[in-house]
Amino acid sequence: MIKSPRAILALLTALNLLNYVDRFVVTAVGPRIQEHLGLSDKELGLVTSAFMLGYFATSPVFGWLGDRFPRKALIAAGVLVWSAATAASGLAGALASLLAARVVVGVGEASYATLSPTLIDDIAPAEKKNRWLGIFYVAIPAGSALGFILGGLLEHRYGWRNAFYIAGGPGVLLALVALLVHEPPRTLAQKKDDRGVVASFLDDTRALARNRSYVLTVAGYVAQTFALGGFVQWAVPFLYRRLCLDLHVADGAFGKLTVLTGLVGTAIGSLVAERVPGEDRVRAALWVCAISSAVATPVAVLALFAHSSTSFLALLGVCELAVFASVAPTNLAILKSVPEDRRASAMALSIFLIHLLGDLISPPIVGAVSDAFGDSKAQCTSGTGLFWGMLTLPVALALSAAFWFAGARRTNPVPSSS
Repeated sequence: MIKSPRAILALLTALNLLNYVDRFVVTAVGPRIQEHLGLSDKELGLVTSAFMLGYFATSPVFGWLGDRFPRKALIAAGVLVWSAATAASGLAGALASLLAARVVVGVGEASYATLSPTLIDDIAPAEKKNRWLGIFYVAIPAGSALGFILGGLLEHRYGWRNAFYIAGGPGVLLALVALLVHEPPRTLAQKKDDRGVVASFLDDTRALARNRSYVLTVAGYVAQTFALGGFVQWAVPFLYRRLCLDLHVADGAFGKLTVLTGLVGTAIGSLVAERVPGEDRVRAALWVCAISSAVATPVAVLALFAHSSTSFLALLGVCELAVFASVAPTNLAILKSVPEDRRASAMALSIFLIHLLGDLISPPIVGAVSDAFGDSKAQCTSGTGLFWGMLTLPVALALSAAFWFAGARRTNPVPSSS
């Protein structure tokens, strides 16, 4: 049995790292899949979004279950499902089968991503919750970068199908280890109310919708996720088509940039949020989030107007640094703006919304704009349509800043459990 809080944090962080490796291998090898299966830009965007469909559609179910039942079995099952589906992605012979595999990857990851932050909040020392969440969320940029780097290298040496087979293996072992985690005591949501009626997902959702701090936090998260999802999907094709980098070079450069900015940005954001004065930690976290998006917005615009890969990557690095600074504070604001017995439901609903209105739709929207301009998919072409499509992303960053500034200026006390 694993009882050490630090050991549990290390295991969950390792799983989160693997989570994002598996998620972004498909983005790294996307241009090769596009060539092999004859996909349009819009269809390639749908491949990424298919994962999000499974992810956001099932996260409310796992959130409801996680507030009422032990979480480690749900987490382990999710890891096993996403690992098997990642390997199955390499078997796809057409768009439909690839979309189906990616949907199932999302189903598996929904369980893990919904429940792990609530477990960390339970085991972290009170004065280090922001820092521990920061450690956990460092795995987002690190895993994303490794997904790009490993995906690019594996595709270059062994082909895109083998990249999926190799990436899907390690999750099976870690899923078994997750079953050994000792869960600390916590307040569980009532399975039935005073009338003996089972509380529904809609009941939890109505209560969360009345929480102004929670609503503004998630609204900003939605807008930022729209922007981040678009950049993650299209930065490498932008480098490949418009700025003339070879695909594996573009994958490696973007991956290394993402891991560096993610590690530094996430650490800065979590540490700064702990030091913002005042008793209201939700407000402190939202100030950090708002300022980070306000900085990222103009830098993202400048990156898209860059005339060389070096200047594009340098400016995009500053943008990513600012965006990743909001990762831990955003999730802390979500957890701390709701009562303890609704934290899993709050995380689940936020995941549902950020993907439904964020990175589920941004890759195909950017791709559709690119297709409308008749962009060539070949290396070193004008990329005009992709440029105009990606200009929607800084607008989303500006919206995230506006929502978070509104939340930081006015927050509500955490409501009591009901």
